[in-house]
Amino acid sequence: MQKIPDPDIHFPVPNVKTVCYVKPLVKNPNIIVGDFTYFSDDEAPEDFERHVTHFYDFYGDRLLIGKFCAIAKGVEFVMNGANHKMNAFSTYPFYIFEGWEAGIPPLSDFPYKGDTLIGNDVWIGQNTVILPGVHIGDGAIIGAYSVVGSDVEPYAIVCGNPAKPVRKRFDEATIAMLLELKWWNWDIDKIKSNIEAITNADTNRLGDLLSPQD
Repeated sequence: MQKIPDPDIHFPVPNVKTVCYVKPLVKNPNIIVGDFTYFSDDEAPEDFERHVTHFYDFYGDRLLIGKFCAIAKGVEFVMNGANHKMNAFSTYPFYIFEGWEAGIPPLSDFPYKGDTLIGNDVWIGQNTVILPGVHIGDGAIIGAYSVVGSDVEPYAIVCGNPAKPVRKRFDEATIAMLLELKWWNWDIDKIKSNIEAITNADTNRLGDLLSPQD
């Protein structure tokens, strides 16, 4: 009997304990991850949440990650709690240390970038740092060791510190078709039956998949 892909198992690669699906392992309600997104790490890949840093409840920000993303080892998602007060002569956080008797500033005094949003089918290279409030579009590729502080367009390749665009993966017409197709939202059977088309770059086949009779 043929196996059906299960997004809720912890270790989806047979006999490999360094790759985990993220969704079934996340406990923080402010981290929302789509089906089949995986994290690869040599040490405790099941502990994905330790790679989400400065994540404090009182800020209320969220990390939203789409479906079918590939997240390499050492990736860090820095959340809004990492920010210091910038509208003062000093950025030093006296208020968190003993003995200074400094009051905690209101949250409105801190830079707040909002939710961090990672689209679907995004590949994030190892040891990349994603800064607070960044939005990464569907199908983007983030080069290893990048620091991403600005939004990334769908199907763009970026790398560096700070991460800069290298090129688009496809022409604009193809990108538009892919964003209309949204194959990651199909049911499992439909994805399985179209694996060859999804994992190739045949624009004619892509047009067929968009046709009304499909």
